[in-house]
Amino acid sequence: MTLPTALKSRLRLPLIAAPMFLVSGPALVKAACRSGVIGAFPTANCRTVDELDRWLADMGDDRSRAADETGRAPAPVCPNLIVHRSNPRVADDLAAVLRAKVEIVITSVGSPEPVMKPLKEAGCLVLADVASVRHAEKAVAAGVDGLVLLTAGAGGQTGWVNPFSFVRAVRAFWDGIVVMAGGMSDGQAIAAAETLGCDLAYMGTKFIATRESLAKDAYKALLVASRLDDILLTRAFTGLETNMLRPSIAAAGLDPDNLPPRGAIDIAKDINAAEREKPQAKRWKDIWSAGHSVSGVTDIPSVADLVERTAREYAAVKRPA
Repeated sequence: MTLPTALKSRLRLPLIAAPMFLVSGPALVKAACRSGVIGAFPTANCRTVDELDRWLADMGDDRSRAADETGRAPAPVCPNLIVHRSNPRVADDLAAVLRAKVEIVITSVGSPEPVMKPLKEAGCLVLADVASVRHAEKAVAAGVDGLVLLTAGAGGQTGWVNPFSFVRAVRAFWDGIVVMAGGMSDGQAIAAAETLGCDLAYMGTKFIATRESLAKDAYKALLVASRLDDILLTRAFTGLETNMLRPSIAAAGLDPDNLPPRGAIDIAKDINAAEREKPQAKRWKDIWSAGHSVSGVTDIPSVADLVERTAREYAAVKRPA
């Protein structure tokens, strides 16, 4: 299975603006959809299910307005459900997503199996984040439509596998949708992912540094100032392999080369609104993540300008010689 034709025809680029914790909000998602790329966001970015309902309704209204204004359906909204067993909101967030009748959902941090039946009955495409061949096989067995391959270059909680090897290993047993996540810094990289056998690419880090993102101005400025060597792979903050920005770790008073022992994943704490308001809750708020594509961040454009630039790069590669 490749991308449905009806969906593919609405995309300017085979690209998902990746769902990013505390960064992807309504403004970024709406701008991405209007620009012709899939706009994704973690449902955990909403403090409550009521807020999630409002976000989804606002995004749906904006997509309707965009269709009326342009005569062309925009790209879809794509919520990201954290399905880890420690997430107490997964059932309520799933219900909100179903109420909104979204076309695509991404599942992450756990097996998609518990949410598959209601999503498929609603006609929704389900993509699952996977970081290994074993995880990919389990997701396929659960009935997903697509696999998001978290490679070593992804920001935040990342994978460990080389993207070239990962895609080819998965394509050996899977002919469904494949999305490459990690290291997507320009249109050339997207075209390369397609050549390798992917249907879509994730781009995250460059969307953090857009005007519409929820990231702090200092975070965006740090991305512009940073390069690949400023990325640190560590388990200190989440217990999982995570790509973080060394300068932000140092600014928080920690030595990037002498971090505390491995942390413990606690999704429930991460999405708890009260915890996020505590000054000492610095993870993600003041210690920032980025992917290997950070060297490609040179300015802070609008989402529309970023997509336009990326589309030109992509077209230059795809243009016949």
